[in-house]
This record gives sequence, structure tokens and C-alpha cells, in this order.
Amino acid sequence: MGVQGFQDYLEKRCPGAAVPVDLLKLARTVARQQPLHHPHPHHHHHPHHHHPHPPPPPPPPPPPARLLIDADSGLQRLYGGYQTDWVCGGQWNAMLGYLAALSQACLYQGGLELVVVFNGTLGKERWPEWARRAQGQRQTAQLIVNHLAAKGTPPPRAWFLPPACLNHCVRLAMLRFRVRVVQTLEDHHQEVIGVYRDCGSQGLIAHDPEYALCNLPAYYSAHALKLSWNGKNLTTSQYLLPEAARQLGLRPAHLPVFAALLGNHILPDEDLAAFHWSLLGPEHPLASLKVRAHQLVLPPCEVVIKAVSEYVSAITDLSDLDSVARDVFKQSQSRMEDKVERFKKAVEYFSAASKPRPLPLGPSAYYFAGFGPAQYGGPPGPHSHMGALQPSKPLFPPPQAAGKPPYHGGSFPAGPALLFQATPPMPECNDTLAKTAFSEWSAPYDNSGSATQGPKYPNHNAAVAPGPASSSSSDGEEHNEASANHVPDKSHPKGGWEEAAGKGGGAKPGPGGDGLQGNGGSQIPSLLSMATRSHMDITTPPLPQVVAEVLRVAEHRHRRGLMYPYIYHILTKGEIKIPVCVEDEGSPDLPPAALLFRSARQYAYGVLFSLAETQRRLERLALRKRIPLEVPPVIVKEWSASKVKSALTPELVPALAFREWTCPNLRRLWLGRAVEDKNRRVRAFLACLRSDTPAMLNPGLVPSHLLLMCCVLRYMMQWPGGRVLQRHELDAFLAQAVSSQLYEPDQLQELKVDKVDSRGVQLAALFMCGVDTALLVNDACGQPVPWDHCCPWGYFDGKLFQSKLARGGRERDRATLLDMCEGQEEQMSRVEKMRQAILEGITMVPPFYPVPLYPRPLGTLPHHSQHRTRAFPGIQAIPPQGGKLEIAGMVVGQWAGSKPLRGRGGFNMQVVSVGGGRG
Repeated sequence: MGVQGFQDYLEKRCPGAAVPVDLLKLARTVARQQPLHHPHPHHHHHPHHHHPHPPPPPPPPPPPARLLIDADSGLQRLYGGYQTDWVCGGQWNAMLGYLAALSQACLYQGGLELVVVFNGTLGKERWPEWARRAQGQRQTAQLIVNHLAAKGTPPPRAWFLPPACLNHCVRLAMLRFRVRVVQTLEDHHQEVIGVYRDCGSQGLIAHDPEYALCNLPAYYSAHALKLSWNGKNLTTSQYLLPEAARQLGLRPAHLPVFAALLGNHILPDEDLAAFHWSLLGPEHPLASLKVRAHQLVLPPCEVVIKAVSEYVSAITDLSDLDSVARDVFKQSQSRMEDKVERFKKAVEYFSAASKPRPLPLGPSAYYFAGFGPAQYGGPPGPHSHMGALQPSKPLFPPPQAAGKPPYHGGSFPAGPALLFQATPPMPECNDTLAKTAFSEWSAPYDNSGSATQGPKYPNHNAAVAPGPASSSSSDGEEHNEASANHVPDKSHPKGGWEEAAGKGGGAKPGPGGDGLQGNGGSQIPSLLSMATRSHMDITTPPLPQVVAEVLRVAEHRHRRGLMYPYIYHILTKGEIKIPVCVEDEGSPDLPPAALLFRSARQYAYGVLFSLAETQRRLERLALRKRIPLEVPPVIVKEWSASKVKSALTPELVPALAFREWTCPNLRRLWLGRAVEDKNRRVRAFLACLRSDTPAMLNPGLVPSHLLLMCCVLRYMMQWPGGRVLQRHELDAFLAQAVSSQLYEPDQLQELKVDKVDSRGVQLAALFMCGVDTALLVNDACGQPVPWDHCCPWGYFDGKLFQSKLARGGRERDRATLLDMCEGQEEQMSRVEKMRQAILEGITMVPPFYPVPLYPRPLGTLPHHSQHRTRAFPGIQAIPPQGGKLEIAGMVVGQWAGSKPLRGRGGFNMQVVSVGGGRG
């Protein structure tokens, strides 16, 4: 999209638009320059009063300046920047040390209060953008695997791929350091800007061009963020949008229209391609690239930005969007109304993001959960951690007067000296970390009325208003967040491809339309005029009803970053996104992570929708009425990118219920406070991970802080397709978890790994994907495992695992295990006890790797019979066991067979006979 290229244009094509700054030094300088105001100025109105007065108390220190960090675009820097050992699975204690230094330096060295915003949205309106990014990550993962197999060294810096579960690890670390955490719900960009403006932030650290186009007073680069070794300097680059706008000839009022015409998730490039080419004109040197083989070709991004800026700056009346749209799409004869409507929505979207007070988006208008009166339909309960707030007073004063128009006649803010000002104190909203169970959160919601929450928490059996923004590029698609799980109503028009074809394909472009003219004047269909779909929207059965109290708790904890981000979306929409990890898609030895842990997710879905209780109730009903048992299926859409399917096509995954016991309903599982309820939470967590055995709950065998790790390893050992972990690989996981080096980041930094094992990297990635799934299961079951026992820095380090794996061979003797445990008998004893608990009841079979559960081709080459060969006589195909070279009937060379390369398909070797055969 053109908007996505604006960030690079800002950095590379606008000299002076990105200037280096030291945030800590700037904050200290501004704090020293602020005048000290006396708390009681009226005492000075009596200069002739001779009675002695006690000296007035010293003025309170100014509140710290608030700095917002967008974790979604700054995840690499929050991990600690680029580290060569990230590929091993993550160095979590090193990351923890970096985040501790960052938070302490901001608070104590510069007086900065950090607020970190995580992306907790499903983001279906940006589906094509997510699919392209996931596809690129898949290709990068394959490059990494091939590099490791060939050289055994860490991959290049440009191939950095976030380690699995990194987002959740950063979130848990921020909670540990008492850093304020916010998690968005519906539209990440709009809610980040809403938090920025509502909480009085003095700066936003991110790396997303949409923020640069929203007229933010202080926008800093997340990619350039660097913390000095002594913690006294925090340097980055500040983007000066006034300078960039001056070079482009734009005013602040031009920005929404400029952003809308660049191409974005609402009005995609495909709809603007003809307009962009028309701006260049037929005499432009790039005009010959417009059409190549009847495919859509877009002009270079920097050329589009310059041309669109010149066009927008020449617009006389920005309020007349209809005339602007007619001029923009004057060459388009197909889907004209749809394009005009999308253009208006795009302008409205970027205008709302640029206003001082953002429009309320999503179920809640308050981006900090618990803020504002009657957050969930009633006053805060007596045990609320937030306290009551006055409904008539705003929490944070707007940055400018309410009567001042946000755009017309406005100007850009002043220099960086005005970025750090005294801000109003923020109400405490972070929960006490000791209270992590869901049962502790039932009190504030008991007074909430359910009547007022109907429209706020839509159920899939009721009609819901469309969301704030339409899909990115689907023509005529109903963008109802909940209606994707409904059986379509026969009275409504058809959706999907039929509706898109009816609107987009039914119109006939005229001679001046977007159709491409051939030599004979006949129209050739072009992507410039074809309607596109953002994703494959498959209709699934309606989801079961979820108790409103449970939904309030889910949203409350979601917004505070205290819950796995996709649980709320599973409950309300029945959808989840699976991230990409480092794995060899062509290897038959290891299953893909999305498939390996699918069963655990299925049981978690069953817990979330109280499937066991539903089945039991229907069984009793069928027995009483003597009718056949019919349990309606609960289907969850899992969106992931893999080799066998498109990222825009979901997997339809049914929820599963436990067969061994009946799990209680979700309300009791989350909000129950009895000892029996706590035990059921633990059992549900263990059952989801196939670890419901007595040994797993024996602290003499499995320490409590290693329970989650052992459950993930036990789950991996029970993969039905074959043995995922060998004995020495399991021992390596356990040995590094009990090693004293785990908590010494400095020692781990100096640790040398001669060769990075490719299989070890993939096992570590699978394990961390299992930790990610275990976090989902733990939150779905009511958080029976304390949050500090879920954090991977207590039981895993990727570099240390590589070191242990290199020490351990395939021999199953105690000497090898003792060497893996650094010669410590006590460590070896702990490893043996945990291994005993993990393998309890598991029959160890010889490793074999059958055909995966779904076809995974090893390469993209067609069958050998379809190959085109050169016209040399005597070339024949032979089996791949070997080959030979014959000259004049005499064998002059032969060689052994070669196994097919991983991920590259099989190449059948051939026999070449030169010089005539026999007879």
C-alpha cells in the first residue's frame, strides 16, 4: 500500500525530517526548565502581615512525562534489539534484563512513565496486509532453515524473525516491572492514537506510517531506539512531519485526503492504480510499465507519493469530497459508487485519527479498562481496584480547547521542547499481580445490569451493526464482526462471491473505463476493474451463548493486557490467528506447529464454550424424551499461513470436550472461589495438554515453576504421528531448565556454540509455540498456573539449549546426562525425576515418521514424466539409488544415490550414454 511506503519515504527522501534525539536528556532538560509553582499562591496577597507563618511545604514534584510505545511495531527493539542468538528460540533472561534497564532508566534517569500498547485485535479489515506479512515470514523462515543446514551459523541480521511467543513474553515482563500495559481490541491504530491523546502522552514510539500521517505532536522511531550501556541515554529519531509536509507542499488539512489517495486498507492500491498512472501521464518515463502481460503493475511508491502530494495540494475545497472523488475516479466506469464510498470512509478514518479527541471505536470508548463511569453498565463494585470516578469530569484534558477545530486553519505543533509537559496523574489501573485468578475479578461485575450490555456484547444469534471500517478490498462484503458465524438469512441479499460479482462484475465499463484496450479495440479484463476479496469468509454454525458476566471479565482483562489476546475474539467471533515460527516446511521429521498443538487448542475451545456441560445437558434431554442425541458443533476458524493453503483461507476446527471427566461451565471455572473450583482449573489445564497424571502434580518430581514446561514437553512426546523428541533432546530441555547458567545472562552472552543445530532450532521454536498454546490454555481455564510460573525466562534459554544439545549424544547412559548437567549430581537427579513424570504412562516407540495428516509436498517441481529434457539420445530415467556414466558401452564412472533435499523436492539422477550402444 502507498501508506506503508510513506515511512521509508520519510526516512530516505525527506532530508531533515528525521532528527536524532535523546529522550532522557530531553526530559531532564525540560524538567529543569519548568518553573516551580507555589501550592498556595493566595498566601502572598498579604505582604504587610507581620505574624510569623510556618514555611510553606515544598511543592510536589511534577508528574512524570508519559511516553507511549506501540509494541506491535517495536517488538524487535523491546526484545533488546538484534541479537545473533535469537534464532535459537529466544534469550529470555537477556530480554528481561534489557526491559528492566529500559523501564528503570525511563523512570529514574528521565522521569518518563512508559505505557506499552499491545495489539490484541483480530484485524480482519487488514487481512490482506497480514497475509502478505505472514507469507514473507514463511519465506524468511525457510531461508533461515536452509542457511542453518548449510552453514550452521546464525542467519544474517536482515532475516530477523521474532521468536515464537515474543509478544506474550514482553507483555508479561512489562507487567512484572509495573509498567502500564494496554491491549487494543478492535482497531489497533485508532486505539493507540486514542490512548496517546486521552492519557496525555508526550510522545509515541512506533514504526508505522499511519502514525506519521495523523498529525501527532511527537512521533519517534521504534527501530532506531537504543539504550546506552549505563542507562543514561535513550536515543532515537524524531520524525518532523512539518518538515516533510513542507517539502511535499502539504498543509495539515491535506493529510487525511493525502493518506486516503495513497492507498490503504480501506481503499486499496488496486482501486487507485488507474488514478496513480493518470497522474504520471503518458510522457512519464515509467508509463511503459503500466501494463505488462495484462497484469496490474503499480508505480514506484516514492513516485506515487510525490504525484499525489502535488494533486492534493492543488485541491481548492477539501470539504467537497464528492467532487474530489469524481475527479479521482473519472476514468473508472465499474464499481464507481463503491470506490467513492471507500474514499470517503478512508478520509473519515484518517480525519478521526487526527482529531484531538478520537471517535469512540469498539465496545468501549475508554481505552484504559476501568476508566470512566459505569464501565460495565453500573458503578464500580466495593472491591474494585480502580475506585469510583466522577462522571462529569473528563479523565484527561484534551490537548487543545474543545472549541478549536482540529484541522481547518490548524498548524503543526512546535519543536521538541514542547513535547514534555506536566501531565495529569493517571489513575492506578494495573492490577495487583498477586491476584491473578479470574475468581478475584467477579466482585466488580456483580452490580452490572445485563439489559444495557446487549448491544455492547453481541451474540451470534442476534443482529449486530457493522464495524467502524469496511473490509480492505472486498466489494460488497458485509463486514459484520459477528455475522460470520451465523447461518445466512434467506431474506438478505447473497453475500460472498455472488454479491461481489453482482456489484463489481455486473457493471460494463465504457470506452473510458478501466478495461484495457487491445489492438482491435476489444476489452481485456484487468485487475484495475475487478473486485477483490480480502479473505475467504466461510459460514460456520452460530456460536453458543456466552454469559454476559464472563464477557465483561474477558474484555476487562483483555484491555489491561492480563489475558491471552485471542480469548475474547474466540468467545465473540470464534476466530484466532496462528503466528509463523521457524520451521522447515519440507521436512517429514517434525510436524508443523499449528498442527502439533491443534488438539490442545481444541480442548481449550471446548472449555471456553462449556462444551462438556452442553453435551451432558443434551444427553439428559435425549434420554428423557427418547430422541436421538444431536450436539450442535462448535467450529472455530484458525487463520494461519502454511505451504498447503493460503493465509486467507481458514481451517475449520471443532471444539472438543474431555472424555474422562465433565469440565464445569466457564462462569464457574473463572469466577468460582471454592477450593474445588481451583482444583478443577488445574485439572482442566492439565487435561488440555494431555498431562492429567498424578506425577505432574507431585512437587517432588515436578517443581511448581516448571509445571508448564513439563506439560508442554509431555504433550510433544505424545504426538500420534511419531516421536517428535528423542531421549537426549528431552534431557537437553530439562537440563537447561535446572542449570545455574539460566539466570546468568552475562555468562550466556559469553557462551560459545560451535555449530547451531538446525533441528535444535526447530525444536526450540516448536517448544515456544507450545508455551504460547499453554498460555492460551491457562487463561482459558481461569489461570490455575500463576503468571510468574508461565514466563519462559524461568525455564528456557535458546542458546543454553543449543549448548546442552551439543553435549548430549544419542547414547542413553548416565555419563552423557551427567556431562549435560555440568557434572552436578543434584541437577541430574532433578532431570531424571522430571523425565519420569513426563514419560509416565507413555509407551516409547521407535521413532518413525509416517506421511503427515495432510499432504505436505516436499517441493514444487512437477512429476518427472512432465519434465522437458534436452534432445540428446540415450538419456534415460533411472531410480534415485545411484547413477553411472557410459562411454561407448564402457562404464567410466558411477556414484551412489542421493536422498531428496529437504524442502527442495527430489531430483532423479540420470544415466548418460555417449558413443552408441550395443548392437
